[in-house]
Amino acid sequence: MAKTIVLSNQKGGVGKTTTANTLALIFRERGCKVLAVDLDPQGNLSFSTGADTDGTATIYEVLKEEVKSRFAVQKTGLVDIIPSNILLSSIELEFTGAQREYLLRRALEPLAPAYDYIFIDSPPALGILTVNAFTASDYILVPMMSDIFSLQGLTQLSETVSRVKNYCNPDLQILGVFLTKHNPKTRFSREVMGALDMIAQDLGIPVLDTFIRESVALREAQSIQQSVLDYAPACNAVLDYRTLADELQERGL
Repeated sequence: MAKTIVLSNQKGGVGKTTTANTLALIFRERGCKVLAVDLDPQGNLSFSTGADTDGTATIYEVLKEEVKSRFAVQKTGLVDIIPSNILLSSIELEFTGAQREYLLRRALEPLAPAYDYIFIDSPPALGILTVNAFTASDYILVPMMSDIFSLQGLTQLSETVSRVKNYCNPDLQILGVFLTKHNPKTRFSREVMGALDMIAQDLGIPVLDTFIRESVALREAQSIQQSVLDYAPACNAVLDYRTLADELQERGL
């Protein structure tokens, strides 16, 4: 039965898609059966994995229950994925009825026995799509940049998680928060790390030991729809993501 992990942060550009992509590749490399789910209308994870999003079933049709989830899974050269496209952006207006928080959970339940891990890339907002992702997941993984705005959003994220646990998914856990595009040599980055430790401790959120260093290779590999593990296997960020995968498994993932 799959363990389902959602990458979440209401701030954009913090590395959610990159993390979902890279961790999926690493766990697949380790012999695990992995499914990626693109729940962001921007569809960046779909593009970076080489998925087709035009004229084919996406997560939008799955959530509308027009297509069963197994028919939306694409086996690309990189990873199995249920893709997304811009149609998903209308979902907030289309789904207003009761039980709308459980759409994704119901869609993924039939697929869970076939996989070891399901990674969900969520949109940069705390709307119904993210609530669906939280309701469908076992764990939340929170990437954030070394800036004050990411710190400010952590409290709001924690409040949303608490509501979802109370009403939809009592077993949901925040697996941890970690820094991306991080330069530990700068004074400001070290100050942000210190502030993160204090805020996370107050909120009861684990701070992971691993941080991800900046690397242009990550963006380059995704832009040409290639595995970064092959494109730049020795770059700092890839080494960091491998360490992150090790730490996550040590923490029970």
